[in-house]
Amino acid sequence: MPIIDADAHVVETEATWNYMTEEEAAYRPIIAVDRLAPESSRQYWVIDGKVRGFPRAAVTGDLAAASARANRDMMAPEEARNMENIEVRLKHMDELGIDVQVLQPTIFIEQVADRPEVEIAMCKSYNRWLAHIWQQAPKRLLWVAMLPLLDMDVALRELHEAVKNGACGVFLRGFEVDRSLDDPYFFSLYEEASKINIPMIVHVGNASAGALSVTRGNGFAAFRLPCVAAFHSLIMSGVPEKFPELRFGFLESAASWIPFAITDLKRRFPGRRGRALPENVMKEYRMWVACQTDDDIEYIVKYAGEDNLVIGTDYGHSDQSTEIEALRNLQKDATLDQRLVAKILYDNPKALYALDT
Repeated sequence: MPIIDADAHVVETEATWNYMTEEEAAYRPIIAVDRLAPESSRQYWVIDGKVRGFPRAAVTGDLAAASARANRDMMAPEEARNMENIEVRLKHMDELGIDVQVLQPTIFIEQVADRPEVEIAMCKSYNRWLAHIWQQAPKRLLWVAMLPLLDMDVALRELHEAVKNGACGVFLRGFEVDRSLDDPYFFSLYEEASKINIPMIVHVGNASAGALSVTRGNGFAAFRLPCVAAFHSLIMSGVPEKFPELRFGFLESAASWIPFAITDLKRRFPGRRGRALPENVMKEYRMWVACQTDDDIEYIVKYAGEDNLVIGTDYGHSDQSTEIEALRNLQKDATLDQRLVAKILYDNPKALYALDT
């Protein structure tokens, strides 16, 4: 049985933007250091004149120190995290017992641009970079596409281009372009993705400048809660019924919130929709959530069912979600039914991403 890491990352470098065309190069991000503390070596992305995203050290950092503080293994070779050496990445996956990784971005966890033309250039270059990575290991390094959602017409064209080059999902944040994901603005994307059997991957993140201004400094509120809110609003608004073939994944926000969200939905749904919430709502509405090894998985399964949980390592980062050995640790958990473990590690992510592995 192949083991699938549903949430691994690439860490963008200057090489990521080498895939811009001559016309796009004017919007190329640059790396800057803190001139007030140059000895700290903290690096920042500057995009269209603004500092954007996390400081690069915040996600790459001292992995040994981060691992020791968290008591979780976060160690990964730098050249593997940055995708500078694909063979090193694959070798490390072998050592971890991982057959397939689905690659998510890092810089795009926040909004990266105010102007559509900047976002378009960055998304296209990123997708070309990931396509090049995929071509070197098409059965093992899969990826989700970044779409320039500030311009939906371009986003829909880029969706087809990305899928043609190996993309198996579309990366979304809980809030996008200052909208919740149940906004009709996204319906053309949902319709097109349904036609070509591509899921929406709602990763922990936030692309709303207004929401970020309120929650800045509180990573839980800024990045995790929008993922939970998206799950709730999509179900409450009837999006899964409007697009009955569309699948959604919710990654890196853990899974302990599922009982809370579903209990709340059971109370609200009849008043809004005039009928009871489906018994197994996640299976009925094709929604998968990535759990963590410290979630109470047996309890969560009572609400989520067995077929809609996946797991990821957050490979490449050094934050509260990262656990390089997560998949192996899940296999070693003697308290869990191994049949359920097999579903979380293989059957469920295979269904979410529609993989042929």
